[in-house]
Amino acid sequence: MIKFLPLLLSSLGRKKTRTILTVGSFAVALFLFAILVVVQTSFDSAVAAGGADRLVVMNRTSFIVPLPYAYRDRIARVPGIVTSGLGVWFGGVYQDPKNFFAQFAIDPDTWRNLYPEFVVPKDQWEAFLRTKTGVVVGQSTARRFGWKVGDRVPLQGGIYPGLWEFDIVGIYTGTREFDDLTQFWFRYDYLKDKAPETIANMVGWYIVKIGSIDDTVRISKEIDAMFANSPYETRTMTERALNQSFIKAMGNVKFLLVTIGAVVFFTLLLVTGNTVAASVRERTGELAVLKAVGFSDNFVLRLVFIESVLVACIGGTFGLGAAHLFTLRGDPTGFFPAFYIPASGFALGAVLILATGLVAALLPALGARRLSVIEALRRL
Repeated sequence: MIKFLPLLLSSLGRKKTRTILTVGSFAVALFLFAILVVVQTSFDSAVAAGGADRLVVMNRTSFIVPLPYAYRDRIARVPGIVTSGLGVWFGGVYQDPKNFFAQFAIDPDTWRNLYPEFVVPKDQWEAFLRTKTGVVVGQSTARRFGWKVGDRVPLQGGIYPGLWEFDIVGIYTGTREFDDLTQFWFRYDYLKDKAPETIANMVGWYIVKIGSIDDTVRISKEIDAMFANSPYETRTMTERALNQSFIKAMGNVKFLLVTIGAVVFFTLLLVTGNTVAASVRERTGELAVLKAVGFSDNFVLRLVFIESVLVACIGGTFGLGAAHLFTLRGDPTGFFPAFYIPASGFALGAVLILATGLVAALLPALGARRLSVIEALRRL
């Protein structure tokens, strides 16, 4: 069929506006499909990134309610805990409230042991330990704002009021494709020294790394029992379970994506099917001549199918390519920890393109195959 490519291109060029609009509809639809895949991948990555050997200790009332700093040493003494650390959500604003990215005050002495998947050059981490106003920022966020080591970044505090200035001393990367490279880490002692006294001795949550996941239930119960009936009771769960709870709180995202995908697929069927059917009607005489000079019914059938798939492939490739280029710039919102199209997403997009092209051409192709040469030529 390759030698008949000029014939196919000639057919597509007969009604250029219609062909361009059809290709464009495919491109837009596949672009939206790819972005939906990115969103789903980001949610799945957030769950996968949660360590099974890391537990999060938070306030029993709510994740946003803090815990006393005094809990730190008591938690660290629980048998089975390898190392422990803390995190505090800062919630500052950089230039504009729309410039969202996660900012955490951390304990630098234990953080790298808790999260070995994050990679910081040795000299940069040593600079972080020496610099009280130092900050280590994720590669994606650094690229997003054009930051580099040595820059000074001012943030307007929200939870912790006032103007806070930080010095970028390091940029971290990840060892896995789905690692969150959007975070902004600074030292807890800087927060504690500058924050109002009423909230300076409070932390957001504690993270503990356990020696064996078989001890998860025991350690969780022991920590929570330690602070039972206190003003700040705790709830301990695995990091992965916590991430899953956040995703569930956002609703059934997967059902939403499947529904939108189904609507997109059905709409493409209608658009492409109408285009192919119109093209076959306009070329009734040409198809009849092909049959008259010896081409078989099956050849005409394949010709219509290939024409439909060709339109789908051109538009779909443009759409997926544009989506891939869009993701290379990183998440423009700063909300999604991972922002990329996985290989499975491209494969699913290719299947969608081929399926749409074939199904949309089914009825017009069968009609062309059954076309009677005598009746078709009589209409001319």
